Amino acid sequence: MQHAVNLYPLIGVAVIIVGFLLRFNPMLIVAVSAIATGFAAHFPIDGVLAAIGSGFVKTRVIPLIILLPLAVVGLLERHGLRERAQIWISGIRAATPGRLLMVYLFIREITAALGLTGLGGHAQMVRPLVAPMTEGAAEVRYGKLTDAVRYRLRAFAAACDNVGLFFGEDIFVAFGAIVLMTTFLKEAGIVVAPMHVAVWGMPTALAAFIIQSIRLHRLDGWLARVTGGAKPAANDTAATAATATTTTTAAERDAGTRDTTVRTQGENA
Repeated sequence: MQHAVNLYPLIGVAVIIVGFLLRFNPMLIVAVSAIATGFAAHFPIDGVLAAIGSGFVKTRVIPLIILLPLAVVGLLERHGLRERAQIWISGIRAATPGRLLMVYLFIREITAALGLTGLGGHAQMVRPLVAPMTEGAAEVRYGKLTDAVRYRLRAFAAACDNVGLFFGEDIFVAFGAIVLMTTFLKEAGIVVAPMHVAVWGMPTALAAFIIQSIRLHRLDGWLARVTGGAKPAANDTAATAATATTTTTAAERDAGTRDTTVRTQGENA
């Protein structure tokens, strides 16, 4: 005999969505969501508080794990990490913001599929490296950027990290979400191997990569329209200047030759 599944505890998800849309404090949103979920699941108030307290005790070392990389990244930025990233990418003439982000999306998705989720991230990778490199590639090709364009490039860089991580980690067999799905399906009477869930996550990851790549290709087109097209490359400008100088020198030489010929004819006359 099957029992009806109580879906009211999912109200906590709605609380989180509404809270972030209204831009409330994240800690307050999570706390209210936990309390709402507990009440919807008919937990007593002391059980809800005990669950929140035990969760806090188990994860009290997480802030230290987060703050240490942030301190290292902050020191690197202070010593010119962002500027060096922009200078390095500006030397690659074929690089565009869309192409650069496609490469990062591919690397992020592949490494997440292998379980290396810590190789990327907004704080340790996007802000100090990926976003400045994207802006540098745009400046080399399109010139000086407005603030609106810079914010859009940063948003796309963060989105690539999110997409690559979210859909890439679903391919990793030992990922917690796969274990959760297989456990939930097993309790519902559906036995599924974790490997099967991971394999069927590959088409979704591939579709996510293709869709995001199309968006990045359209980003390059949008940049070209907003900025009025690519500016002349430095090499082309130098070649043009050299050609103009050569032409001017040749014209001056011809003019000098004509003057000498005229003077010689006058003296002979």
